[in-house]
Amino acid sequence: MFPRLGRAVAQISKLPSFSSNGSPKNLSFLSRYGYATVAHADDAPSHNDFPSKSPVNLDKLFWSKPCSLALPKDSPLRIDEPDYQGVRRFILKMLLFYSKQSTSIRGANVIYKRIIAQVDTPAIYDVFNLEKTFKITYSLLVLHMWLVLRRLKAEGKEGVDLGQYVYEIYNHNVEVRVSKAGVNLLLLTWMKELERIFYGNVVAYDAALLPDAKPNDLQIKLWRNIFSDDGATTPDETELKAAKAMARYVRREVGSLSLTDKESIFSGNFSFTPLDNKASMT
Repeated sequence: MFPRLGRAVAQISKLPSFSSNGSPKNLSFLSRYGYATVAHADDAPSHNDFPSKSPVNLDKLFWSKPCSLALPKDSPLRIDEPDYQGVRRFILKMLLFYSKQSTSIRGANVIYKRIIAQVDTPAIYDVFNLEKTFKITYSLLVLHMWLVLRRLKAEGKEGVDLGQYVYEIYNHNVEVRVSKAGVNLLLLTWMKELERIFYGNVVAYDAALLPDAKPNDLQIKLWRNIFSDDGATTPDETELKAAKAMARYVRREVGSLSLTDKESIFSGNFSFTPLDNKASMT
């Protein structure tokens, strides 16, 4: 997997970041009238010029116990199901707006919006001392997709089915981004390569959390997939601290997602640990 990632990076690192100018401005995806087809909207706000990195003591981050990531009922970040009444509700029911499939697709759109919100925030690059390149942003996207799909899988078939909708939205989003980056003639080839990288990373992260995995397995996988350009370079002291901190972050997000109730997960009304808040990162 890692040699393949290295070969791909040699090309995709030349592409603009996921939030480059010219790409859509809002990464929330909305299914029109809630039907089964997944439609895309605009991408997230552009963050081309990040603030200079402030010194962060990585050794002190992400040691606190996991906690639920569910958004409070009064949170302005919540996106609740519309509760139409009367004739409008009747018409929307006839159009299958309230069908299980349509509700799942809307939930998947919100879930993906939460993933993109975490991946696109400048704080995640500042905290872990990362550059915002196509390769790194894509690797972070895969990591957070894995976190969510892993949590959904814990809910059985219903969660797996919802995860499939999330994956379809993700796949469409990546295709649009790669296409907008100028890769058109070999788009299918690129998508197949990125798909192999996606599944390779997912398998690697799953293996790193197995009971018989070594304590530093996750740290090594994160280093190879996200921090290293070629998957083989030995990290220096600063990079090693960043990889260790990210491993703690990932483990805490895994625990926090497991403590988040099913309704909040399925509706997308949760939020990853904010990385621009020092209190939440300790």
